[in-house]
This record gives sequence, structure tokens and C-alpha cells, in this order.
Amino acid sequence: MDLWPVRRYGRAMDRPELVIFDCDGVLIDSEVISARMLIDALKEYGVEMDIKFVTQHFLGRSYPVVLKEVRERWGVALPDRFEADYRARLLAAFERDLRVMPGAVEAILELDRPYCLATSSSPERMRRSLEMTGLSPLFGGRCFTASEVSRGKPAPDLFLHAAARMGAEPSSCLVIEDSLNGVRAGLAAGMEVWRFTGGTHLVGMDLTMPEDAKAHAVFQSFAQMYDLRPDLRRPRLATAGVA
Repeated sequence: MDLWPVRRYGRAMDRPELVIFDCDGVLIDSEVISARMLIDALKEYGVEMDIKFVTQHFLGRSYPVVLKEVRERWGVALPDRFEADYRARLLAAFERDLRVMPGAVEAILELDRPYCLATSSSPERMRRSLEMTGLSPLFGGRCFTASEVSRGKPAPDLFLHAAARMGAEPSSCLVIEDSLNGVRAGLAAGMEVWRFTGGTHLVGMDLTMPEDAKAHAVFQSFAQMYDLRPDLRRPRLATAGVA
């Protein structure tokens, strides 16, 4: 696959002290699975939408917010069991198809900064996703979900909460996000934000960033991450064995 060159907009912060990763669409290639399952589940209740609509309106938002908008926009009364049924079907699809994003593990292992995860997913979905993809050992004790704050993305609450729990000042944090709502949340938190565009859910999509969601940098592959900030990478040991 040909990669677009990394792009930076504006000056980088002096020294990021904490890297905050979004999960879905960044560390795991889950968003296209989630979108397809939601489209199929809602179709049973007469709600028609496509992946482009889901990407534009729902990406990066918590499940309760998505359902609230569905109810208001389409005027459909979803049964109480809808959420549980959808989550069960989604996790079954994850078991079959979920993959870690190429290069994500290697990039994290080479990171020379504290890091954590901040996601709009429910705690159970996050836990299962990390287990399925083998990422759990990398994120033990450093995961935060929208269930821990009063407002989800695009509000800054989740990223501010993650920074506080990790003992970092917001202005020294670097956020890696895929969704425009996630970018907005990071910017509102006063953090540097990089947009990752390598998920399959963004293939063929218009990746133009509106003025209120303009990330400081854009990259398409984790192989490119350290092109933006080589100083984030652990110093490599000399091949001669110098410690």
C-alpha cells in the first residue's frame, strides 16, 4: 500500500510527557465492523443509513449518545433489549474479524514516554477488544472510558480525566485519534492532537478536516509515527552490544 506522507500543521509542543491513544480505529481496526453491525441491526427497525453516514455522525461518540440521536433523528422507539442484542452480535463479529492495527504494538513498545488509552467504548467492550487482540498486557492499569466522565467526546472530559489520572498536565499531552469528534475533544482539552487515518473505515472517505477539528498532524501508518517525532522513540541499542 502506498502511504501518504505525514503532514504537520503548526509547531509541535516542546516535549510531550504523556501519549493518549484512542482505541477503536487507532489501536484496533474495529470501526468498520461496528458500523456494519449497527447498520444491520437498525435496518431491522426501518432505519436506513450507510457507512459514510456512520463515519460522519457517530464515529468517536459513545453508544448511548448514538442511540439517542437515532431515536431523535428517525423517531424510532428501540426496544430495551436492543443494546444488549447489538453488543452481543458485535462481540461475536469481533471474535471473527477484529485485528490489531498493523504496526501498533511495535510503535507502543518503542515509545519512550508514559502512555494510556482513552476510549468512548464501554468498559466491557474495551476489555474484550484488548483481550482479543492481545493488547491487554500493554494497557494494564492505564485504560479510561467515557463511562468515567459526565460528557463524552467531543467534550474534553475524557482526555482531561486520563491526564489527571496519569499525573500529566493537559498542555504536555499528545492525543492520537482517528475521528473528528476525538480530534475536537483533544483540542478542547488543550492537547496536541495527531490524526491517524489508517483504519479501513476511512478508506475512500473525504479526510478533509473542518476548522474546528484540525489536528496538528496526520499520519496513515504506525510505521510513520516516529517520522513526526523521532524523540518519542526509545534510543536504539547499538548492534555491537553497547548498553
